Amino acid sequence: MAELTYREAVARAITQEMERDETVLFLGEDIAAAGGVFKTTEGLLDRFGPDRVRDTPISEQAIIGAAMGAAMNGLRPIAELMFSDFFAVCWDLVANQIAKARYMTNGQVALPVVIRTANGGGVRFGAQHSQSVETWMMAIPGLKVVVPSTPNDMVGLFAAAVRDPDPVIVVEPKVLYATKGEVPDGEVVDRLGVATTVREGDDVTICALGAMVRQATAAADRLADEGVSAEVIDVRSLVPLDVRTIAASVGKTGHLVTVEENPRLCGWGAEVASIVADEAFFDLDGPIVRVTTPHLPLPAADVLEDAAIPSADRVVEGVHRALA
Repeated sequence: MAELTYREAVARAITQEMERDETVLFLGEDIAAAGGVFKTTEGLLDRFGPDRVRDTPISEQAIIGAAMGAAMNGLRPIAELMFSDFFAVCWDLVANQIAKARYMTNGQVALPVVIRTANGGGVRFGAQHSQSVETWMMAIPGLKVVVPSTPNDMVGLFAAAVRDPDPVIVVEPKVLYATKGEVPDGEVVDRLGVATTVREGDDVTICALGAMVRQATAAADRLADEGVSAEVIDVRSLVPLDVRTIAASVGKTGHLVTVEENPRLCGWGAEVASIVADEAFFDLDGPIVRVTTPHLPLPAADVLEDAAIPSADRVVEGVHRALA
């Protein structure tokens, strides 16, 4: 068992899969000699060489286009988009080509592409480099989407993504890169589509994702001092979505609060709330409450950014509203 930072877990995850399968290659901006702009890929060039770890031009369209072509020809490419905001630049390739190729060819063309990207706020990068865009991806049929919140999940979910026959987007909350956690020795492989219960509770279910899992857990600790027992679910996988785990928790607690960094309009929490209302309505003892970022561009100023992104204080307030 080793304690790794989240950024070290990224390199560990890529290394594990490149050592296991020689058809896995890695491409993106500044990932090779520079070790990645967030220092998540240090050492990979020395270990695997320039044929398998390739620096690209500053062109998201080129990166994704090359990854798509490689996958169509029998390789398993990992493509890095430095900031998730710039999916907008190559969205046609992702949403109209990669997501639909297997369907439109009746399974004749598989695209086992993994796209990993740094996502979200908390590091003062401003409106164009701080967006949480996982709901963009979630809305496109044909894409799978995972958001690891711990170093161990980063390694295990990434391995599952690389081995999956379909395109998978691995969303990495950039504010978590310096956080630490234990990762077992040896091969670590998880499953897509499985949420985890990170804290047991009886009074309210809090569903969170990525960086918001820490806020939800901190809120649960404070609620415990008030005599409120909160169960915290790390959603982990948006597509496939583990409805069964979420519904079972709501069946036990009778209350649901979702916590997401996305802007409020059309966030993933709205989809979870809709499903629970459809499938577990009579288990609910009160209204579903969503804690979100307001529907606005994220500010660069530290005080304003902190006010916009959900905090433990806002999660506690949300739970109070749900239980009122």
